[in-house]
Amino acid sequence: MSEKPEETATLHQARRVDRIFKACATGAGILILLALAAVTLFLILRAFPAFTGDPDSRTQAILSLSGGRASSFLGYVGPLVFGTILIAGLALLLAFPVSLGIALFIGYYAPARLSTLLSTVIDLLAAVPSVIYGLWGALVLVPNITGFWRWLSVHLGWIPLFSGPVAAPARSVATVALVLAVMILPIITSVTRDILIQAPRLQQEAALALGATKWEMIRLAVLPFGRSGIISASMLGLGRALGETMAVLMILSPGLSYSLRLLQASKSQTIAANIAAQFPEADSQGVALLVATGLVLFIITFIVNYLARRITAKAGA
Repeated sequence: MSEKPEETATLHQARRVDRIFKACATGAGILILLALAAVTLFLILRAFPAFTGDPDSRTQAILSLSGGRASSFLGYVGPLVFGTILIAGLALLLAFPVSLGIALFIGYYAPARLSTLLSTVIDLLAAVPSVIYGLWGALVLVPNITGFWRWLSVHLGWIPLFSGPVAAPARSVATVALVLAVMILPIITSVTRDILIQAPRLQQEAALALGATKWEMIRLAVLPFGRSGIISASMLGLGRALGETMAVLMILSPGLSYSLRLLQASKSQTIAANIAAQFPEADSQGVALLVATGLVLFIITFIVNYLARRITAKAGA
């Protein structure tokens, strides 16, 4: 039978829409690649003078930026990389279990009305600007958490992580990590919740029918399904913590050392906060050095995302 003119026109229109959508999707993908290439090229070109300029000028700029504590680029950027990874990793370590627990409570334990309310609150918290968390940390948390850090140092001071003297006010790595944990918690929770509630209903009902408790059902049917999504959510939160600037700048007393003393002041600094603090007063050579540290942060973020993709692919296999 020959197709009716109306059906033929509808088919041609559908194909045209598909071609337009494919072209838009392809263009968006190419645009992302071009933007990434442009950022990479910008960082390389602006950081180039930091490695090819006059050695004496470079050394003088590093001494000026580091307050005399480093004279080489590696000696300058090394502690910054260490501080960035330490603070971001500690924030993720604090936020992940809480985020997973909240996501499971919202999806499988909370009543419908409470679940809807909590989901709305979590989504709103995820949209709060980082400077607000920084203000909360600087004005509320720093003056009031010193006593708790002292108690922790008294009882767990035999562990190097918690040894004193405790910073007063508490502008230390531990306080910044706690603020960043609160900051990334809504992001991890929101994504994790959306993944976990999509677990196959038939598998959940089958586990319960076989006599599993609710926790056993979650452990056997829900968590394995959402493993790759949970990892992706964690890496998304880690990415924000790695690049956070204002909250760290407003709270942390900066230092330039390889130190795991979380409760002491002036021990560590992050790359992003250091750039924001040093950029206004840096000369041309100093700007090139700061951009070079930004390039290092860009590479770290790229590596973290690449590893996250590999881990997610293995978890989803």
